[in-house]
Amino acid sequence: MVQDNNDVTEMIRTAFDVIPSLIFIVDRDVRIHEYNAAAAEILSSNRKTVLKRRGGEVLKCIHSTESPEGCGHAQFCSNCVIRNSVNEVFQGDRVVRRRTKIEIIKDGNRVEIYALITVSSFCFKNMPLALLVIEDISEIAELQRMIPICSICKEIRDEKEAWSRLEIYFKEHWDVDFSHGICPKCYEAEMVKLKRDINAQ
Repeated sequence: MVQDNNDVTEMIRTAFDVIPSLIFIVDRDVRIHEYNAAAAEILSSNRKTVLKRRGGEVLKCIHSTESPEGCGHAQFCSNCVIRNSVNEVFQGDRVVRRRTKIEIIKDGNRVEIYALITVSSFCFKNMPLALLVIEDISEIAELQRMIPICSICKEIRDEKEAWSRLEIYFKEHWDVDFSHGICPKCYEAEMVKLKRDINAQ
């Protein structure tokens, strides 16, 4: 079956809009050139007030008003996972499902969204652009905040009902490494034990 360009364009737009994640087409400055239906729901603005504006401004990032120049110019912006991911992709890197926390203002309230960020670059009519996908994992992150831990040995139970040391659990589930030290309270307690053992010899 041969389809004309209008049919193909309509099919792509329909597919774009049924994806439940927020999808934006952005330029190097994270200015929005297009977005899908899921993004439109969270933006609650008309297209004229969204297109060509920076992502942080239309998403109402709490940091987007900290500088007169807007999104991308506040002190926090140098650590922004979305902005940094877009920059990396335009430099030839690949960003897939990078975890972040986004703080926005919604209905006058400060809201935290835990998200996975994926960015891919492409060119359209000789213009370098990026497809920015924001997967909201807030519900999953909230569930994982409740971690079952043994009240005696402090081992953690995972989703397979297996118990493991705290360090191993966080390494396997969150790719978090621990450095070890001794807090002042434990240092004092250990020194008392050490002196007692030396004196007992």
